[in-house]
Amino acid sequence: MANEINDRLRNECQNALETLEKLNLPETAELQAKMAWCIGSFDYDKNPSGLTEFGGMALKALNKIKEKNPRKVSKKLIDGLEAAISNYEAAQY
Repeated sequence: MANEINDRLRNECQNALETLEKLNLPETAELQAKMAWCIGSFDYDKNPSGLTEFGGMALKALNKIKEKNPRKVSKKLIDGLEAAISNYEAAQY
């Protein structure tokens, strides 16, 4: 069960990263680099701690972008990332 939750979190973070990369905004460059590193790190050691931290930051950034440009960020992407983060957090308790 925990593996499924962690893998879903990783996949949603990957989707968020790909969207941020497509948008190519300078203000998200550092976040993109950190997310890419965390995803690679998770793939190596299966420790999801960085994914929740930077996934949460990506969620805030994507919500901000969506407010200004609703068509650039899908609701599905935001909902998926929110659900993956909350499922991970719920599984921790």
